[in-house]
Amino acid sequence: MDVSKNLTSEEQDKIIEVLKLRFEKNMHRHKKIEWDKIEKKIKANPQKLWSLHEMEKTGGEPDVVGFDPKNKEYFFYDCSAESPINRRSVCYDREALESRKEHKPKNNAVDMAAEMCIELLDENKYRELQKIGKFDTKTSSWIKTPPAIRKHGGALFCDCRYDHVFVYHNGAESYYAARGFRGLLRV
Repeated sequence: MDVSKNLTSEEQDKIIEVLKLRFEKNMHRHKKIEWDKIEKKIKANPQKLWSLHEMEKTGGEPDVVGFDPKNKEYFFYDCSAESPINRRSVCYDREALESRKEHKPKNNAVDMAAEMCIELLDENKYRELQKIGKFDTKTSSWIKTPPAIRKHGGALFCDCRYDHVFVYHNGAESYYAARGFRGLLRV
């Protein structure tokens, strides 16, 4: 593991406590899932704990939203009410960032997610998230864009307005103060 991706024991304890409190406060997101099993798994995977720390640090408020019994994986999604604040004002990917001649954003969603070792939500996962709460009612989030759309210069994003999930397209090089991205971490 990269040295910069290590947490001190104090940081580990703090992020675990934050995650546990959020888990207990939002039981509707993860019925029939026990915290002790999750805690054991994240403690055994320091890289995953680091990723959860990064999700938290950038405003994502990660929480458990499901479990895959086949692969024995818990799913943590960004559950902040609005698109994570420290992941906004980014274009979609590196190609889009490099295509801008001026007024470039500081980063892009695809690279940021990769640096954090998380996945961008795709449309189906974004819709799953919206079933457990109301998210992005004032902001929007880039989602994983199919290659057939991306090859034409576009990228997809979602939001929730009027109790409905909307999927839109934009030039991948665009960026807005109210658009970021949400991630998924499998533990």
